[in-house]
Amino acid sequence: MARSVQITFDCADPAALAAFWAEALSYQVQAPPGDFESWEQALEAMGVPPENRNDASAVVDPEGSGPRLFFQRVPEHKQAKNRVHLDVRAAPGLEGDERMAALEAEAVRLGSHGATRLDRHEPAPPLAAGHIVMADPEGNEFCLD
Repeated sequence: MARSVQITFDCADPAALAAFWAEALSYQVQAPPGDFESWEQALEAMGVPPENRNDASAVVDPEGSGPRLFFQRVPEHKQAKNRVHLDVRAAPGLEGDERMAALEAEAVRLGSHGATRLDRHEPAPPLAAGHIVMADPEGNEFCLD
């Protein structure tokens, strides 16, 4: 039986980074537990001090098929290139100019949410379809593929 995975991001601002990735992936912030209407209510009831209420956040696929992304606050900032990164499949089934136009449109959209464009790799058939390298608001690299 295959195991499911959770992807964890170390970051400075879990709530903000969770909001970015929810937008990027059409995910949603994970609902609070039980009958709580908000995370603020849940954390208050759990006795979590206000200064610790942004220590973690998570986003989930609303359809339940994609992995959960978990964001945890750490004291240090990102220091080097990611060894693992996400490929956001923004142009499935498209090729050539049509594919690159779709990737460019997504790069612009995510840029309006705090992402930074880093590089563009042109299609090089037959093996390379082309992609755009981006960074999320905290500098984590990802590709629009």
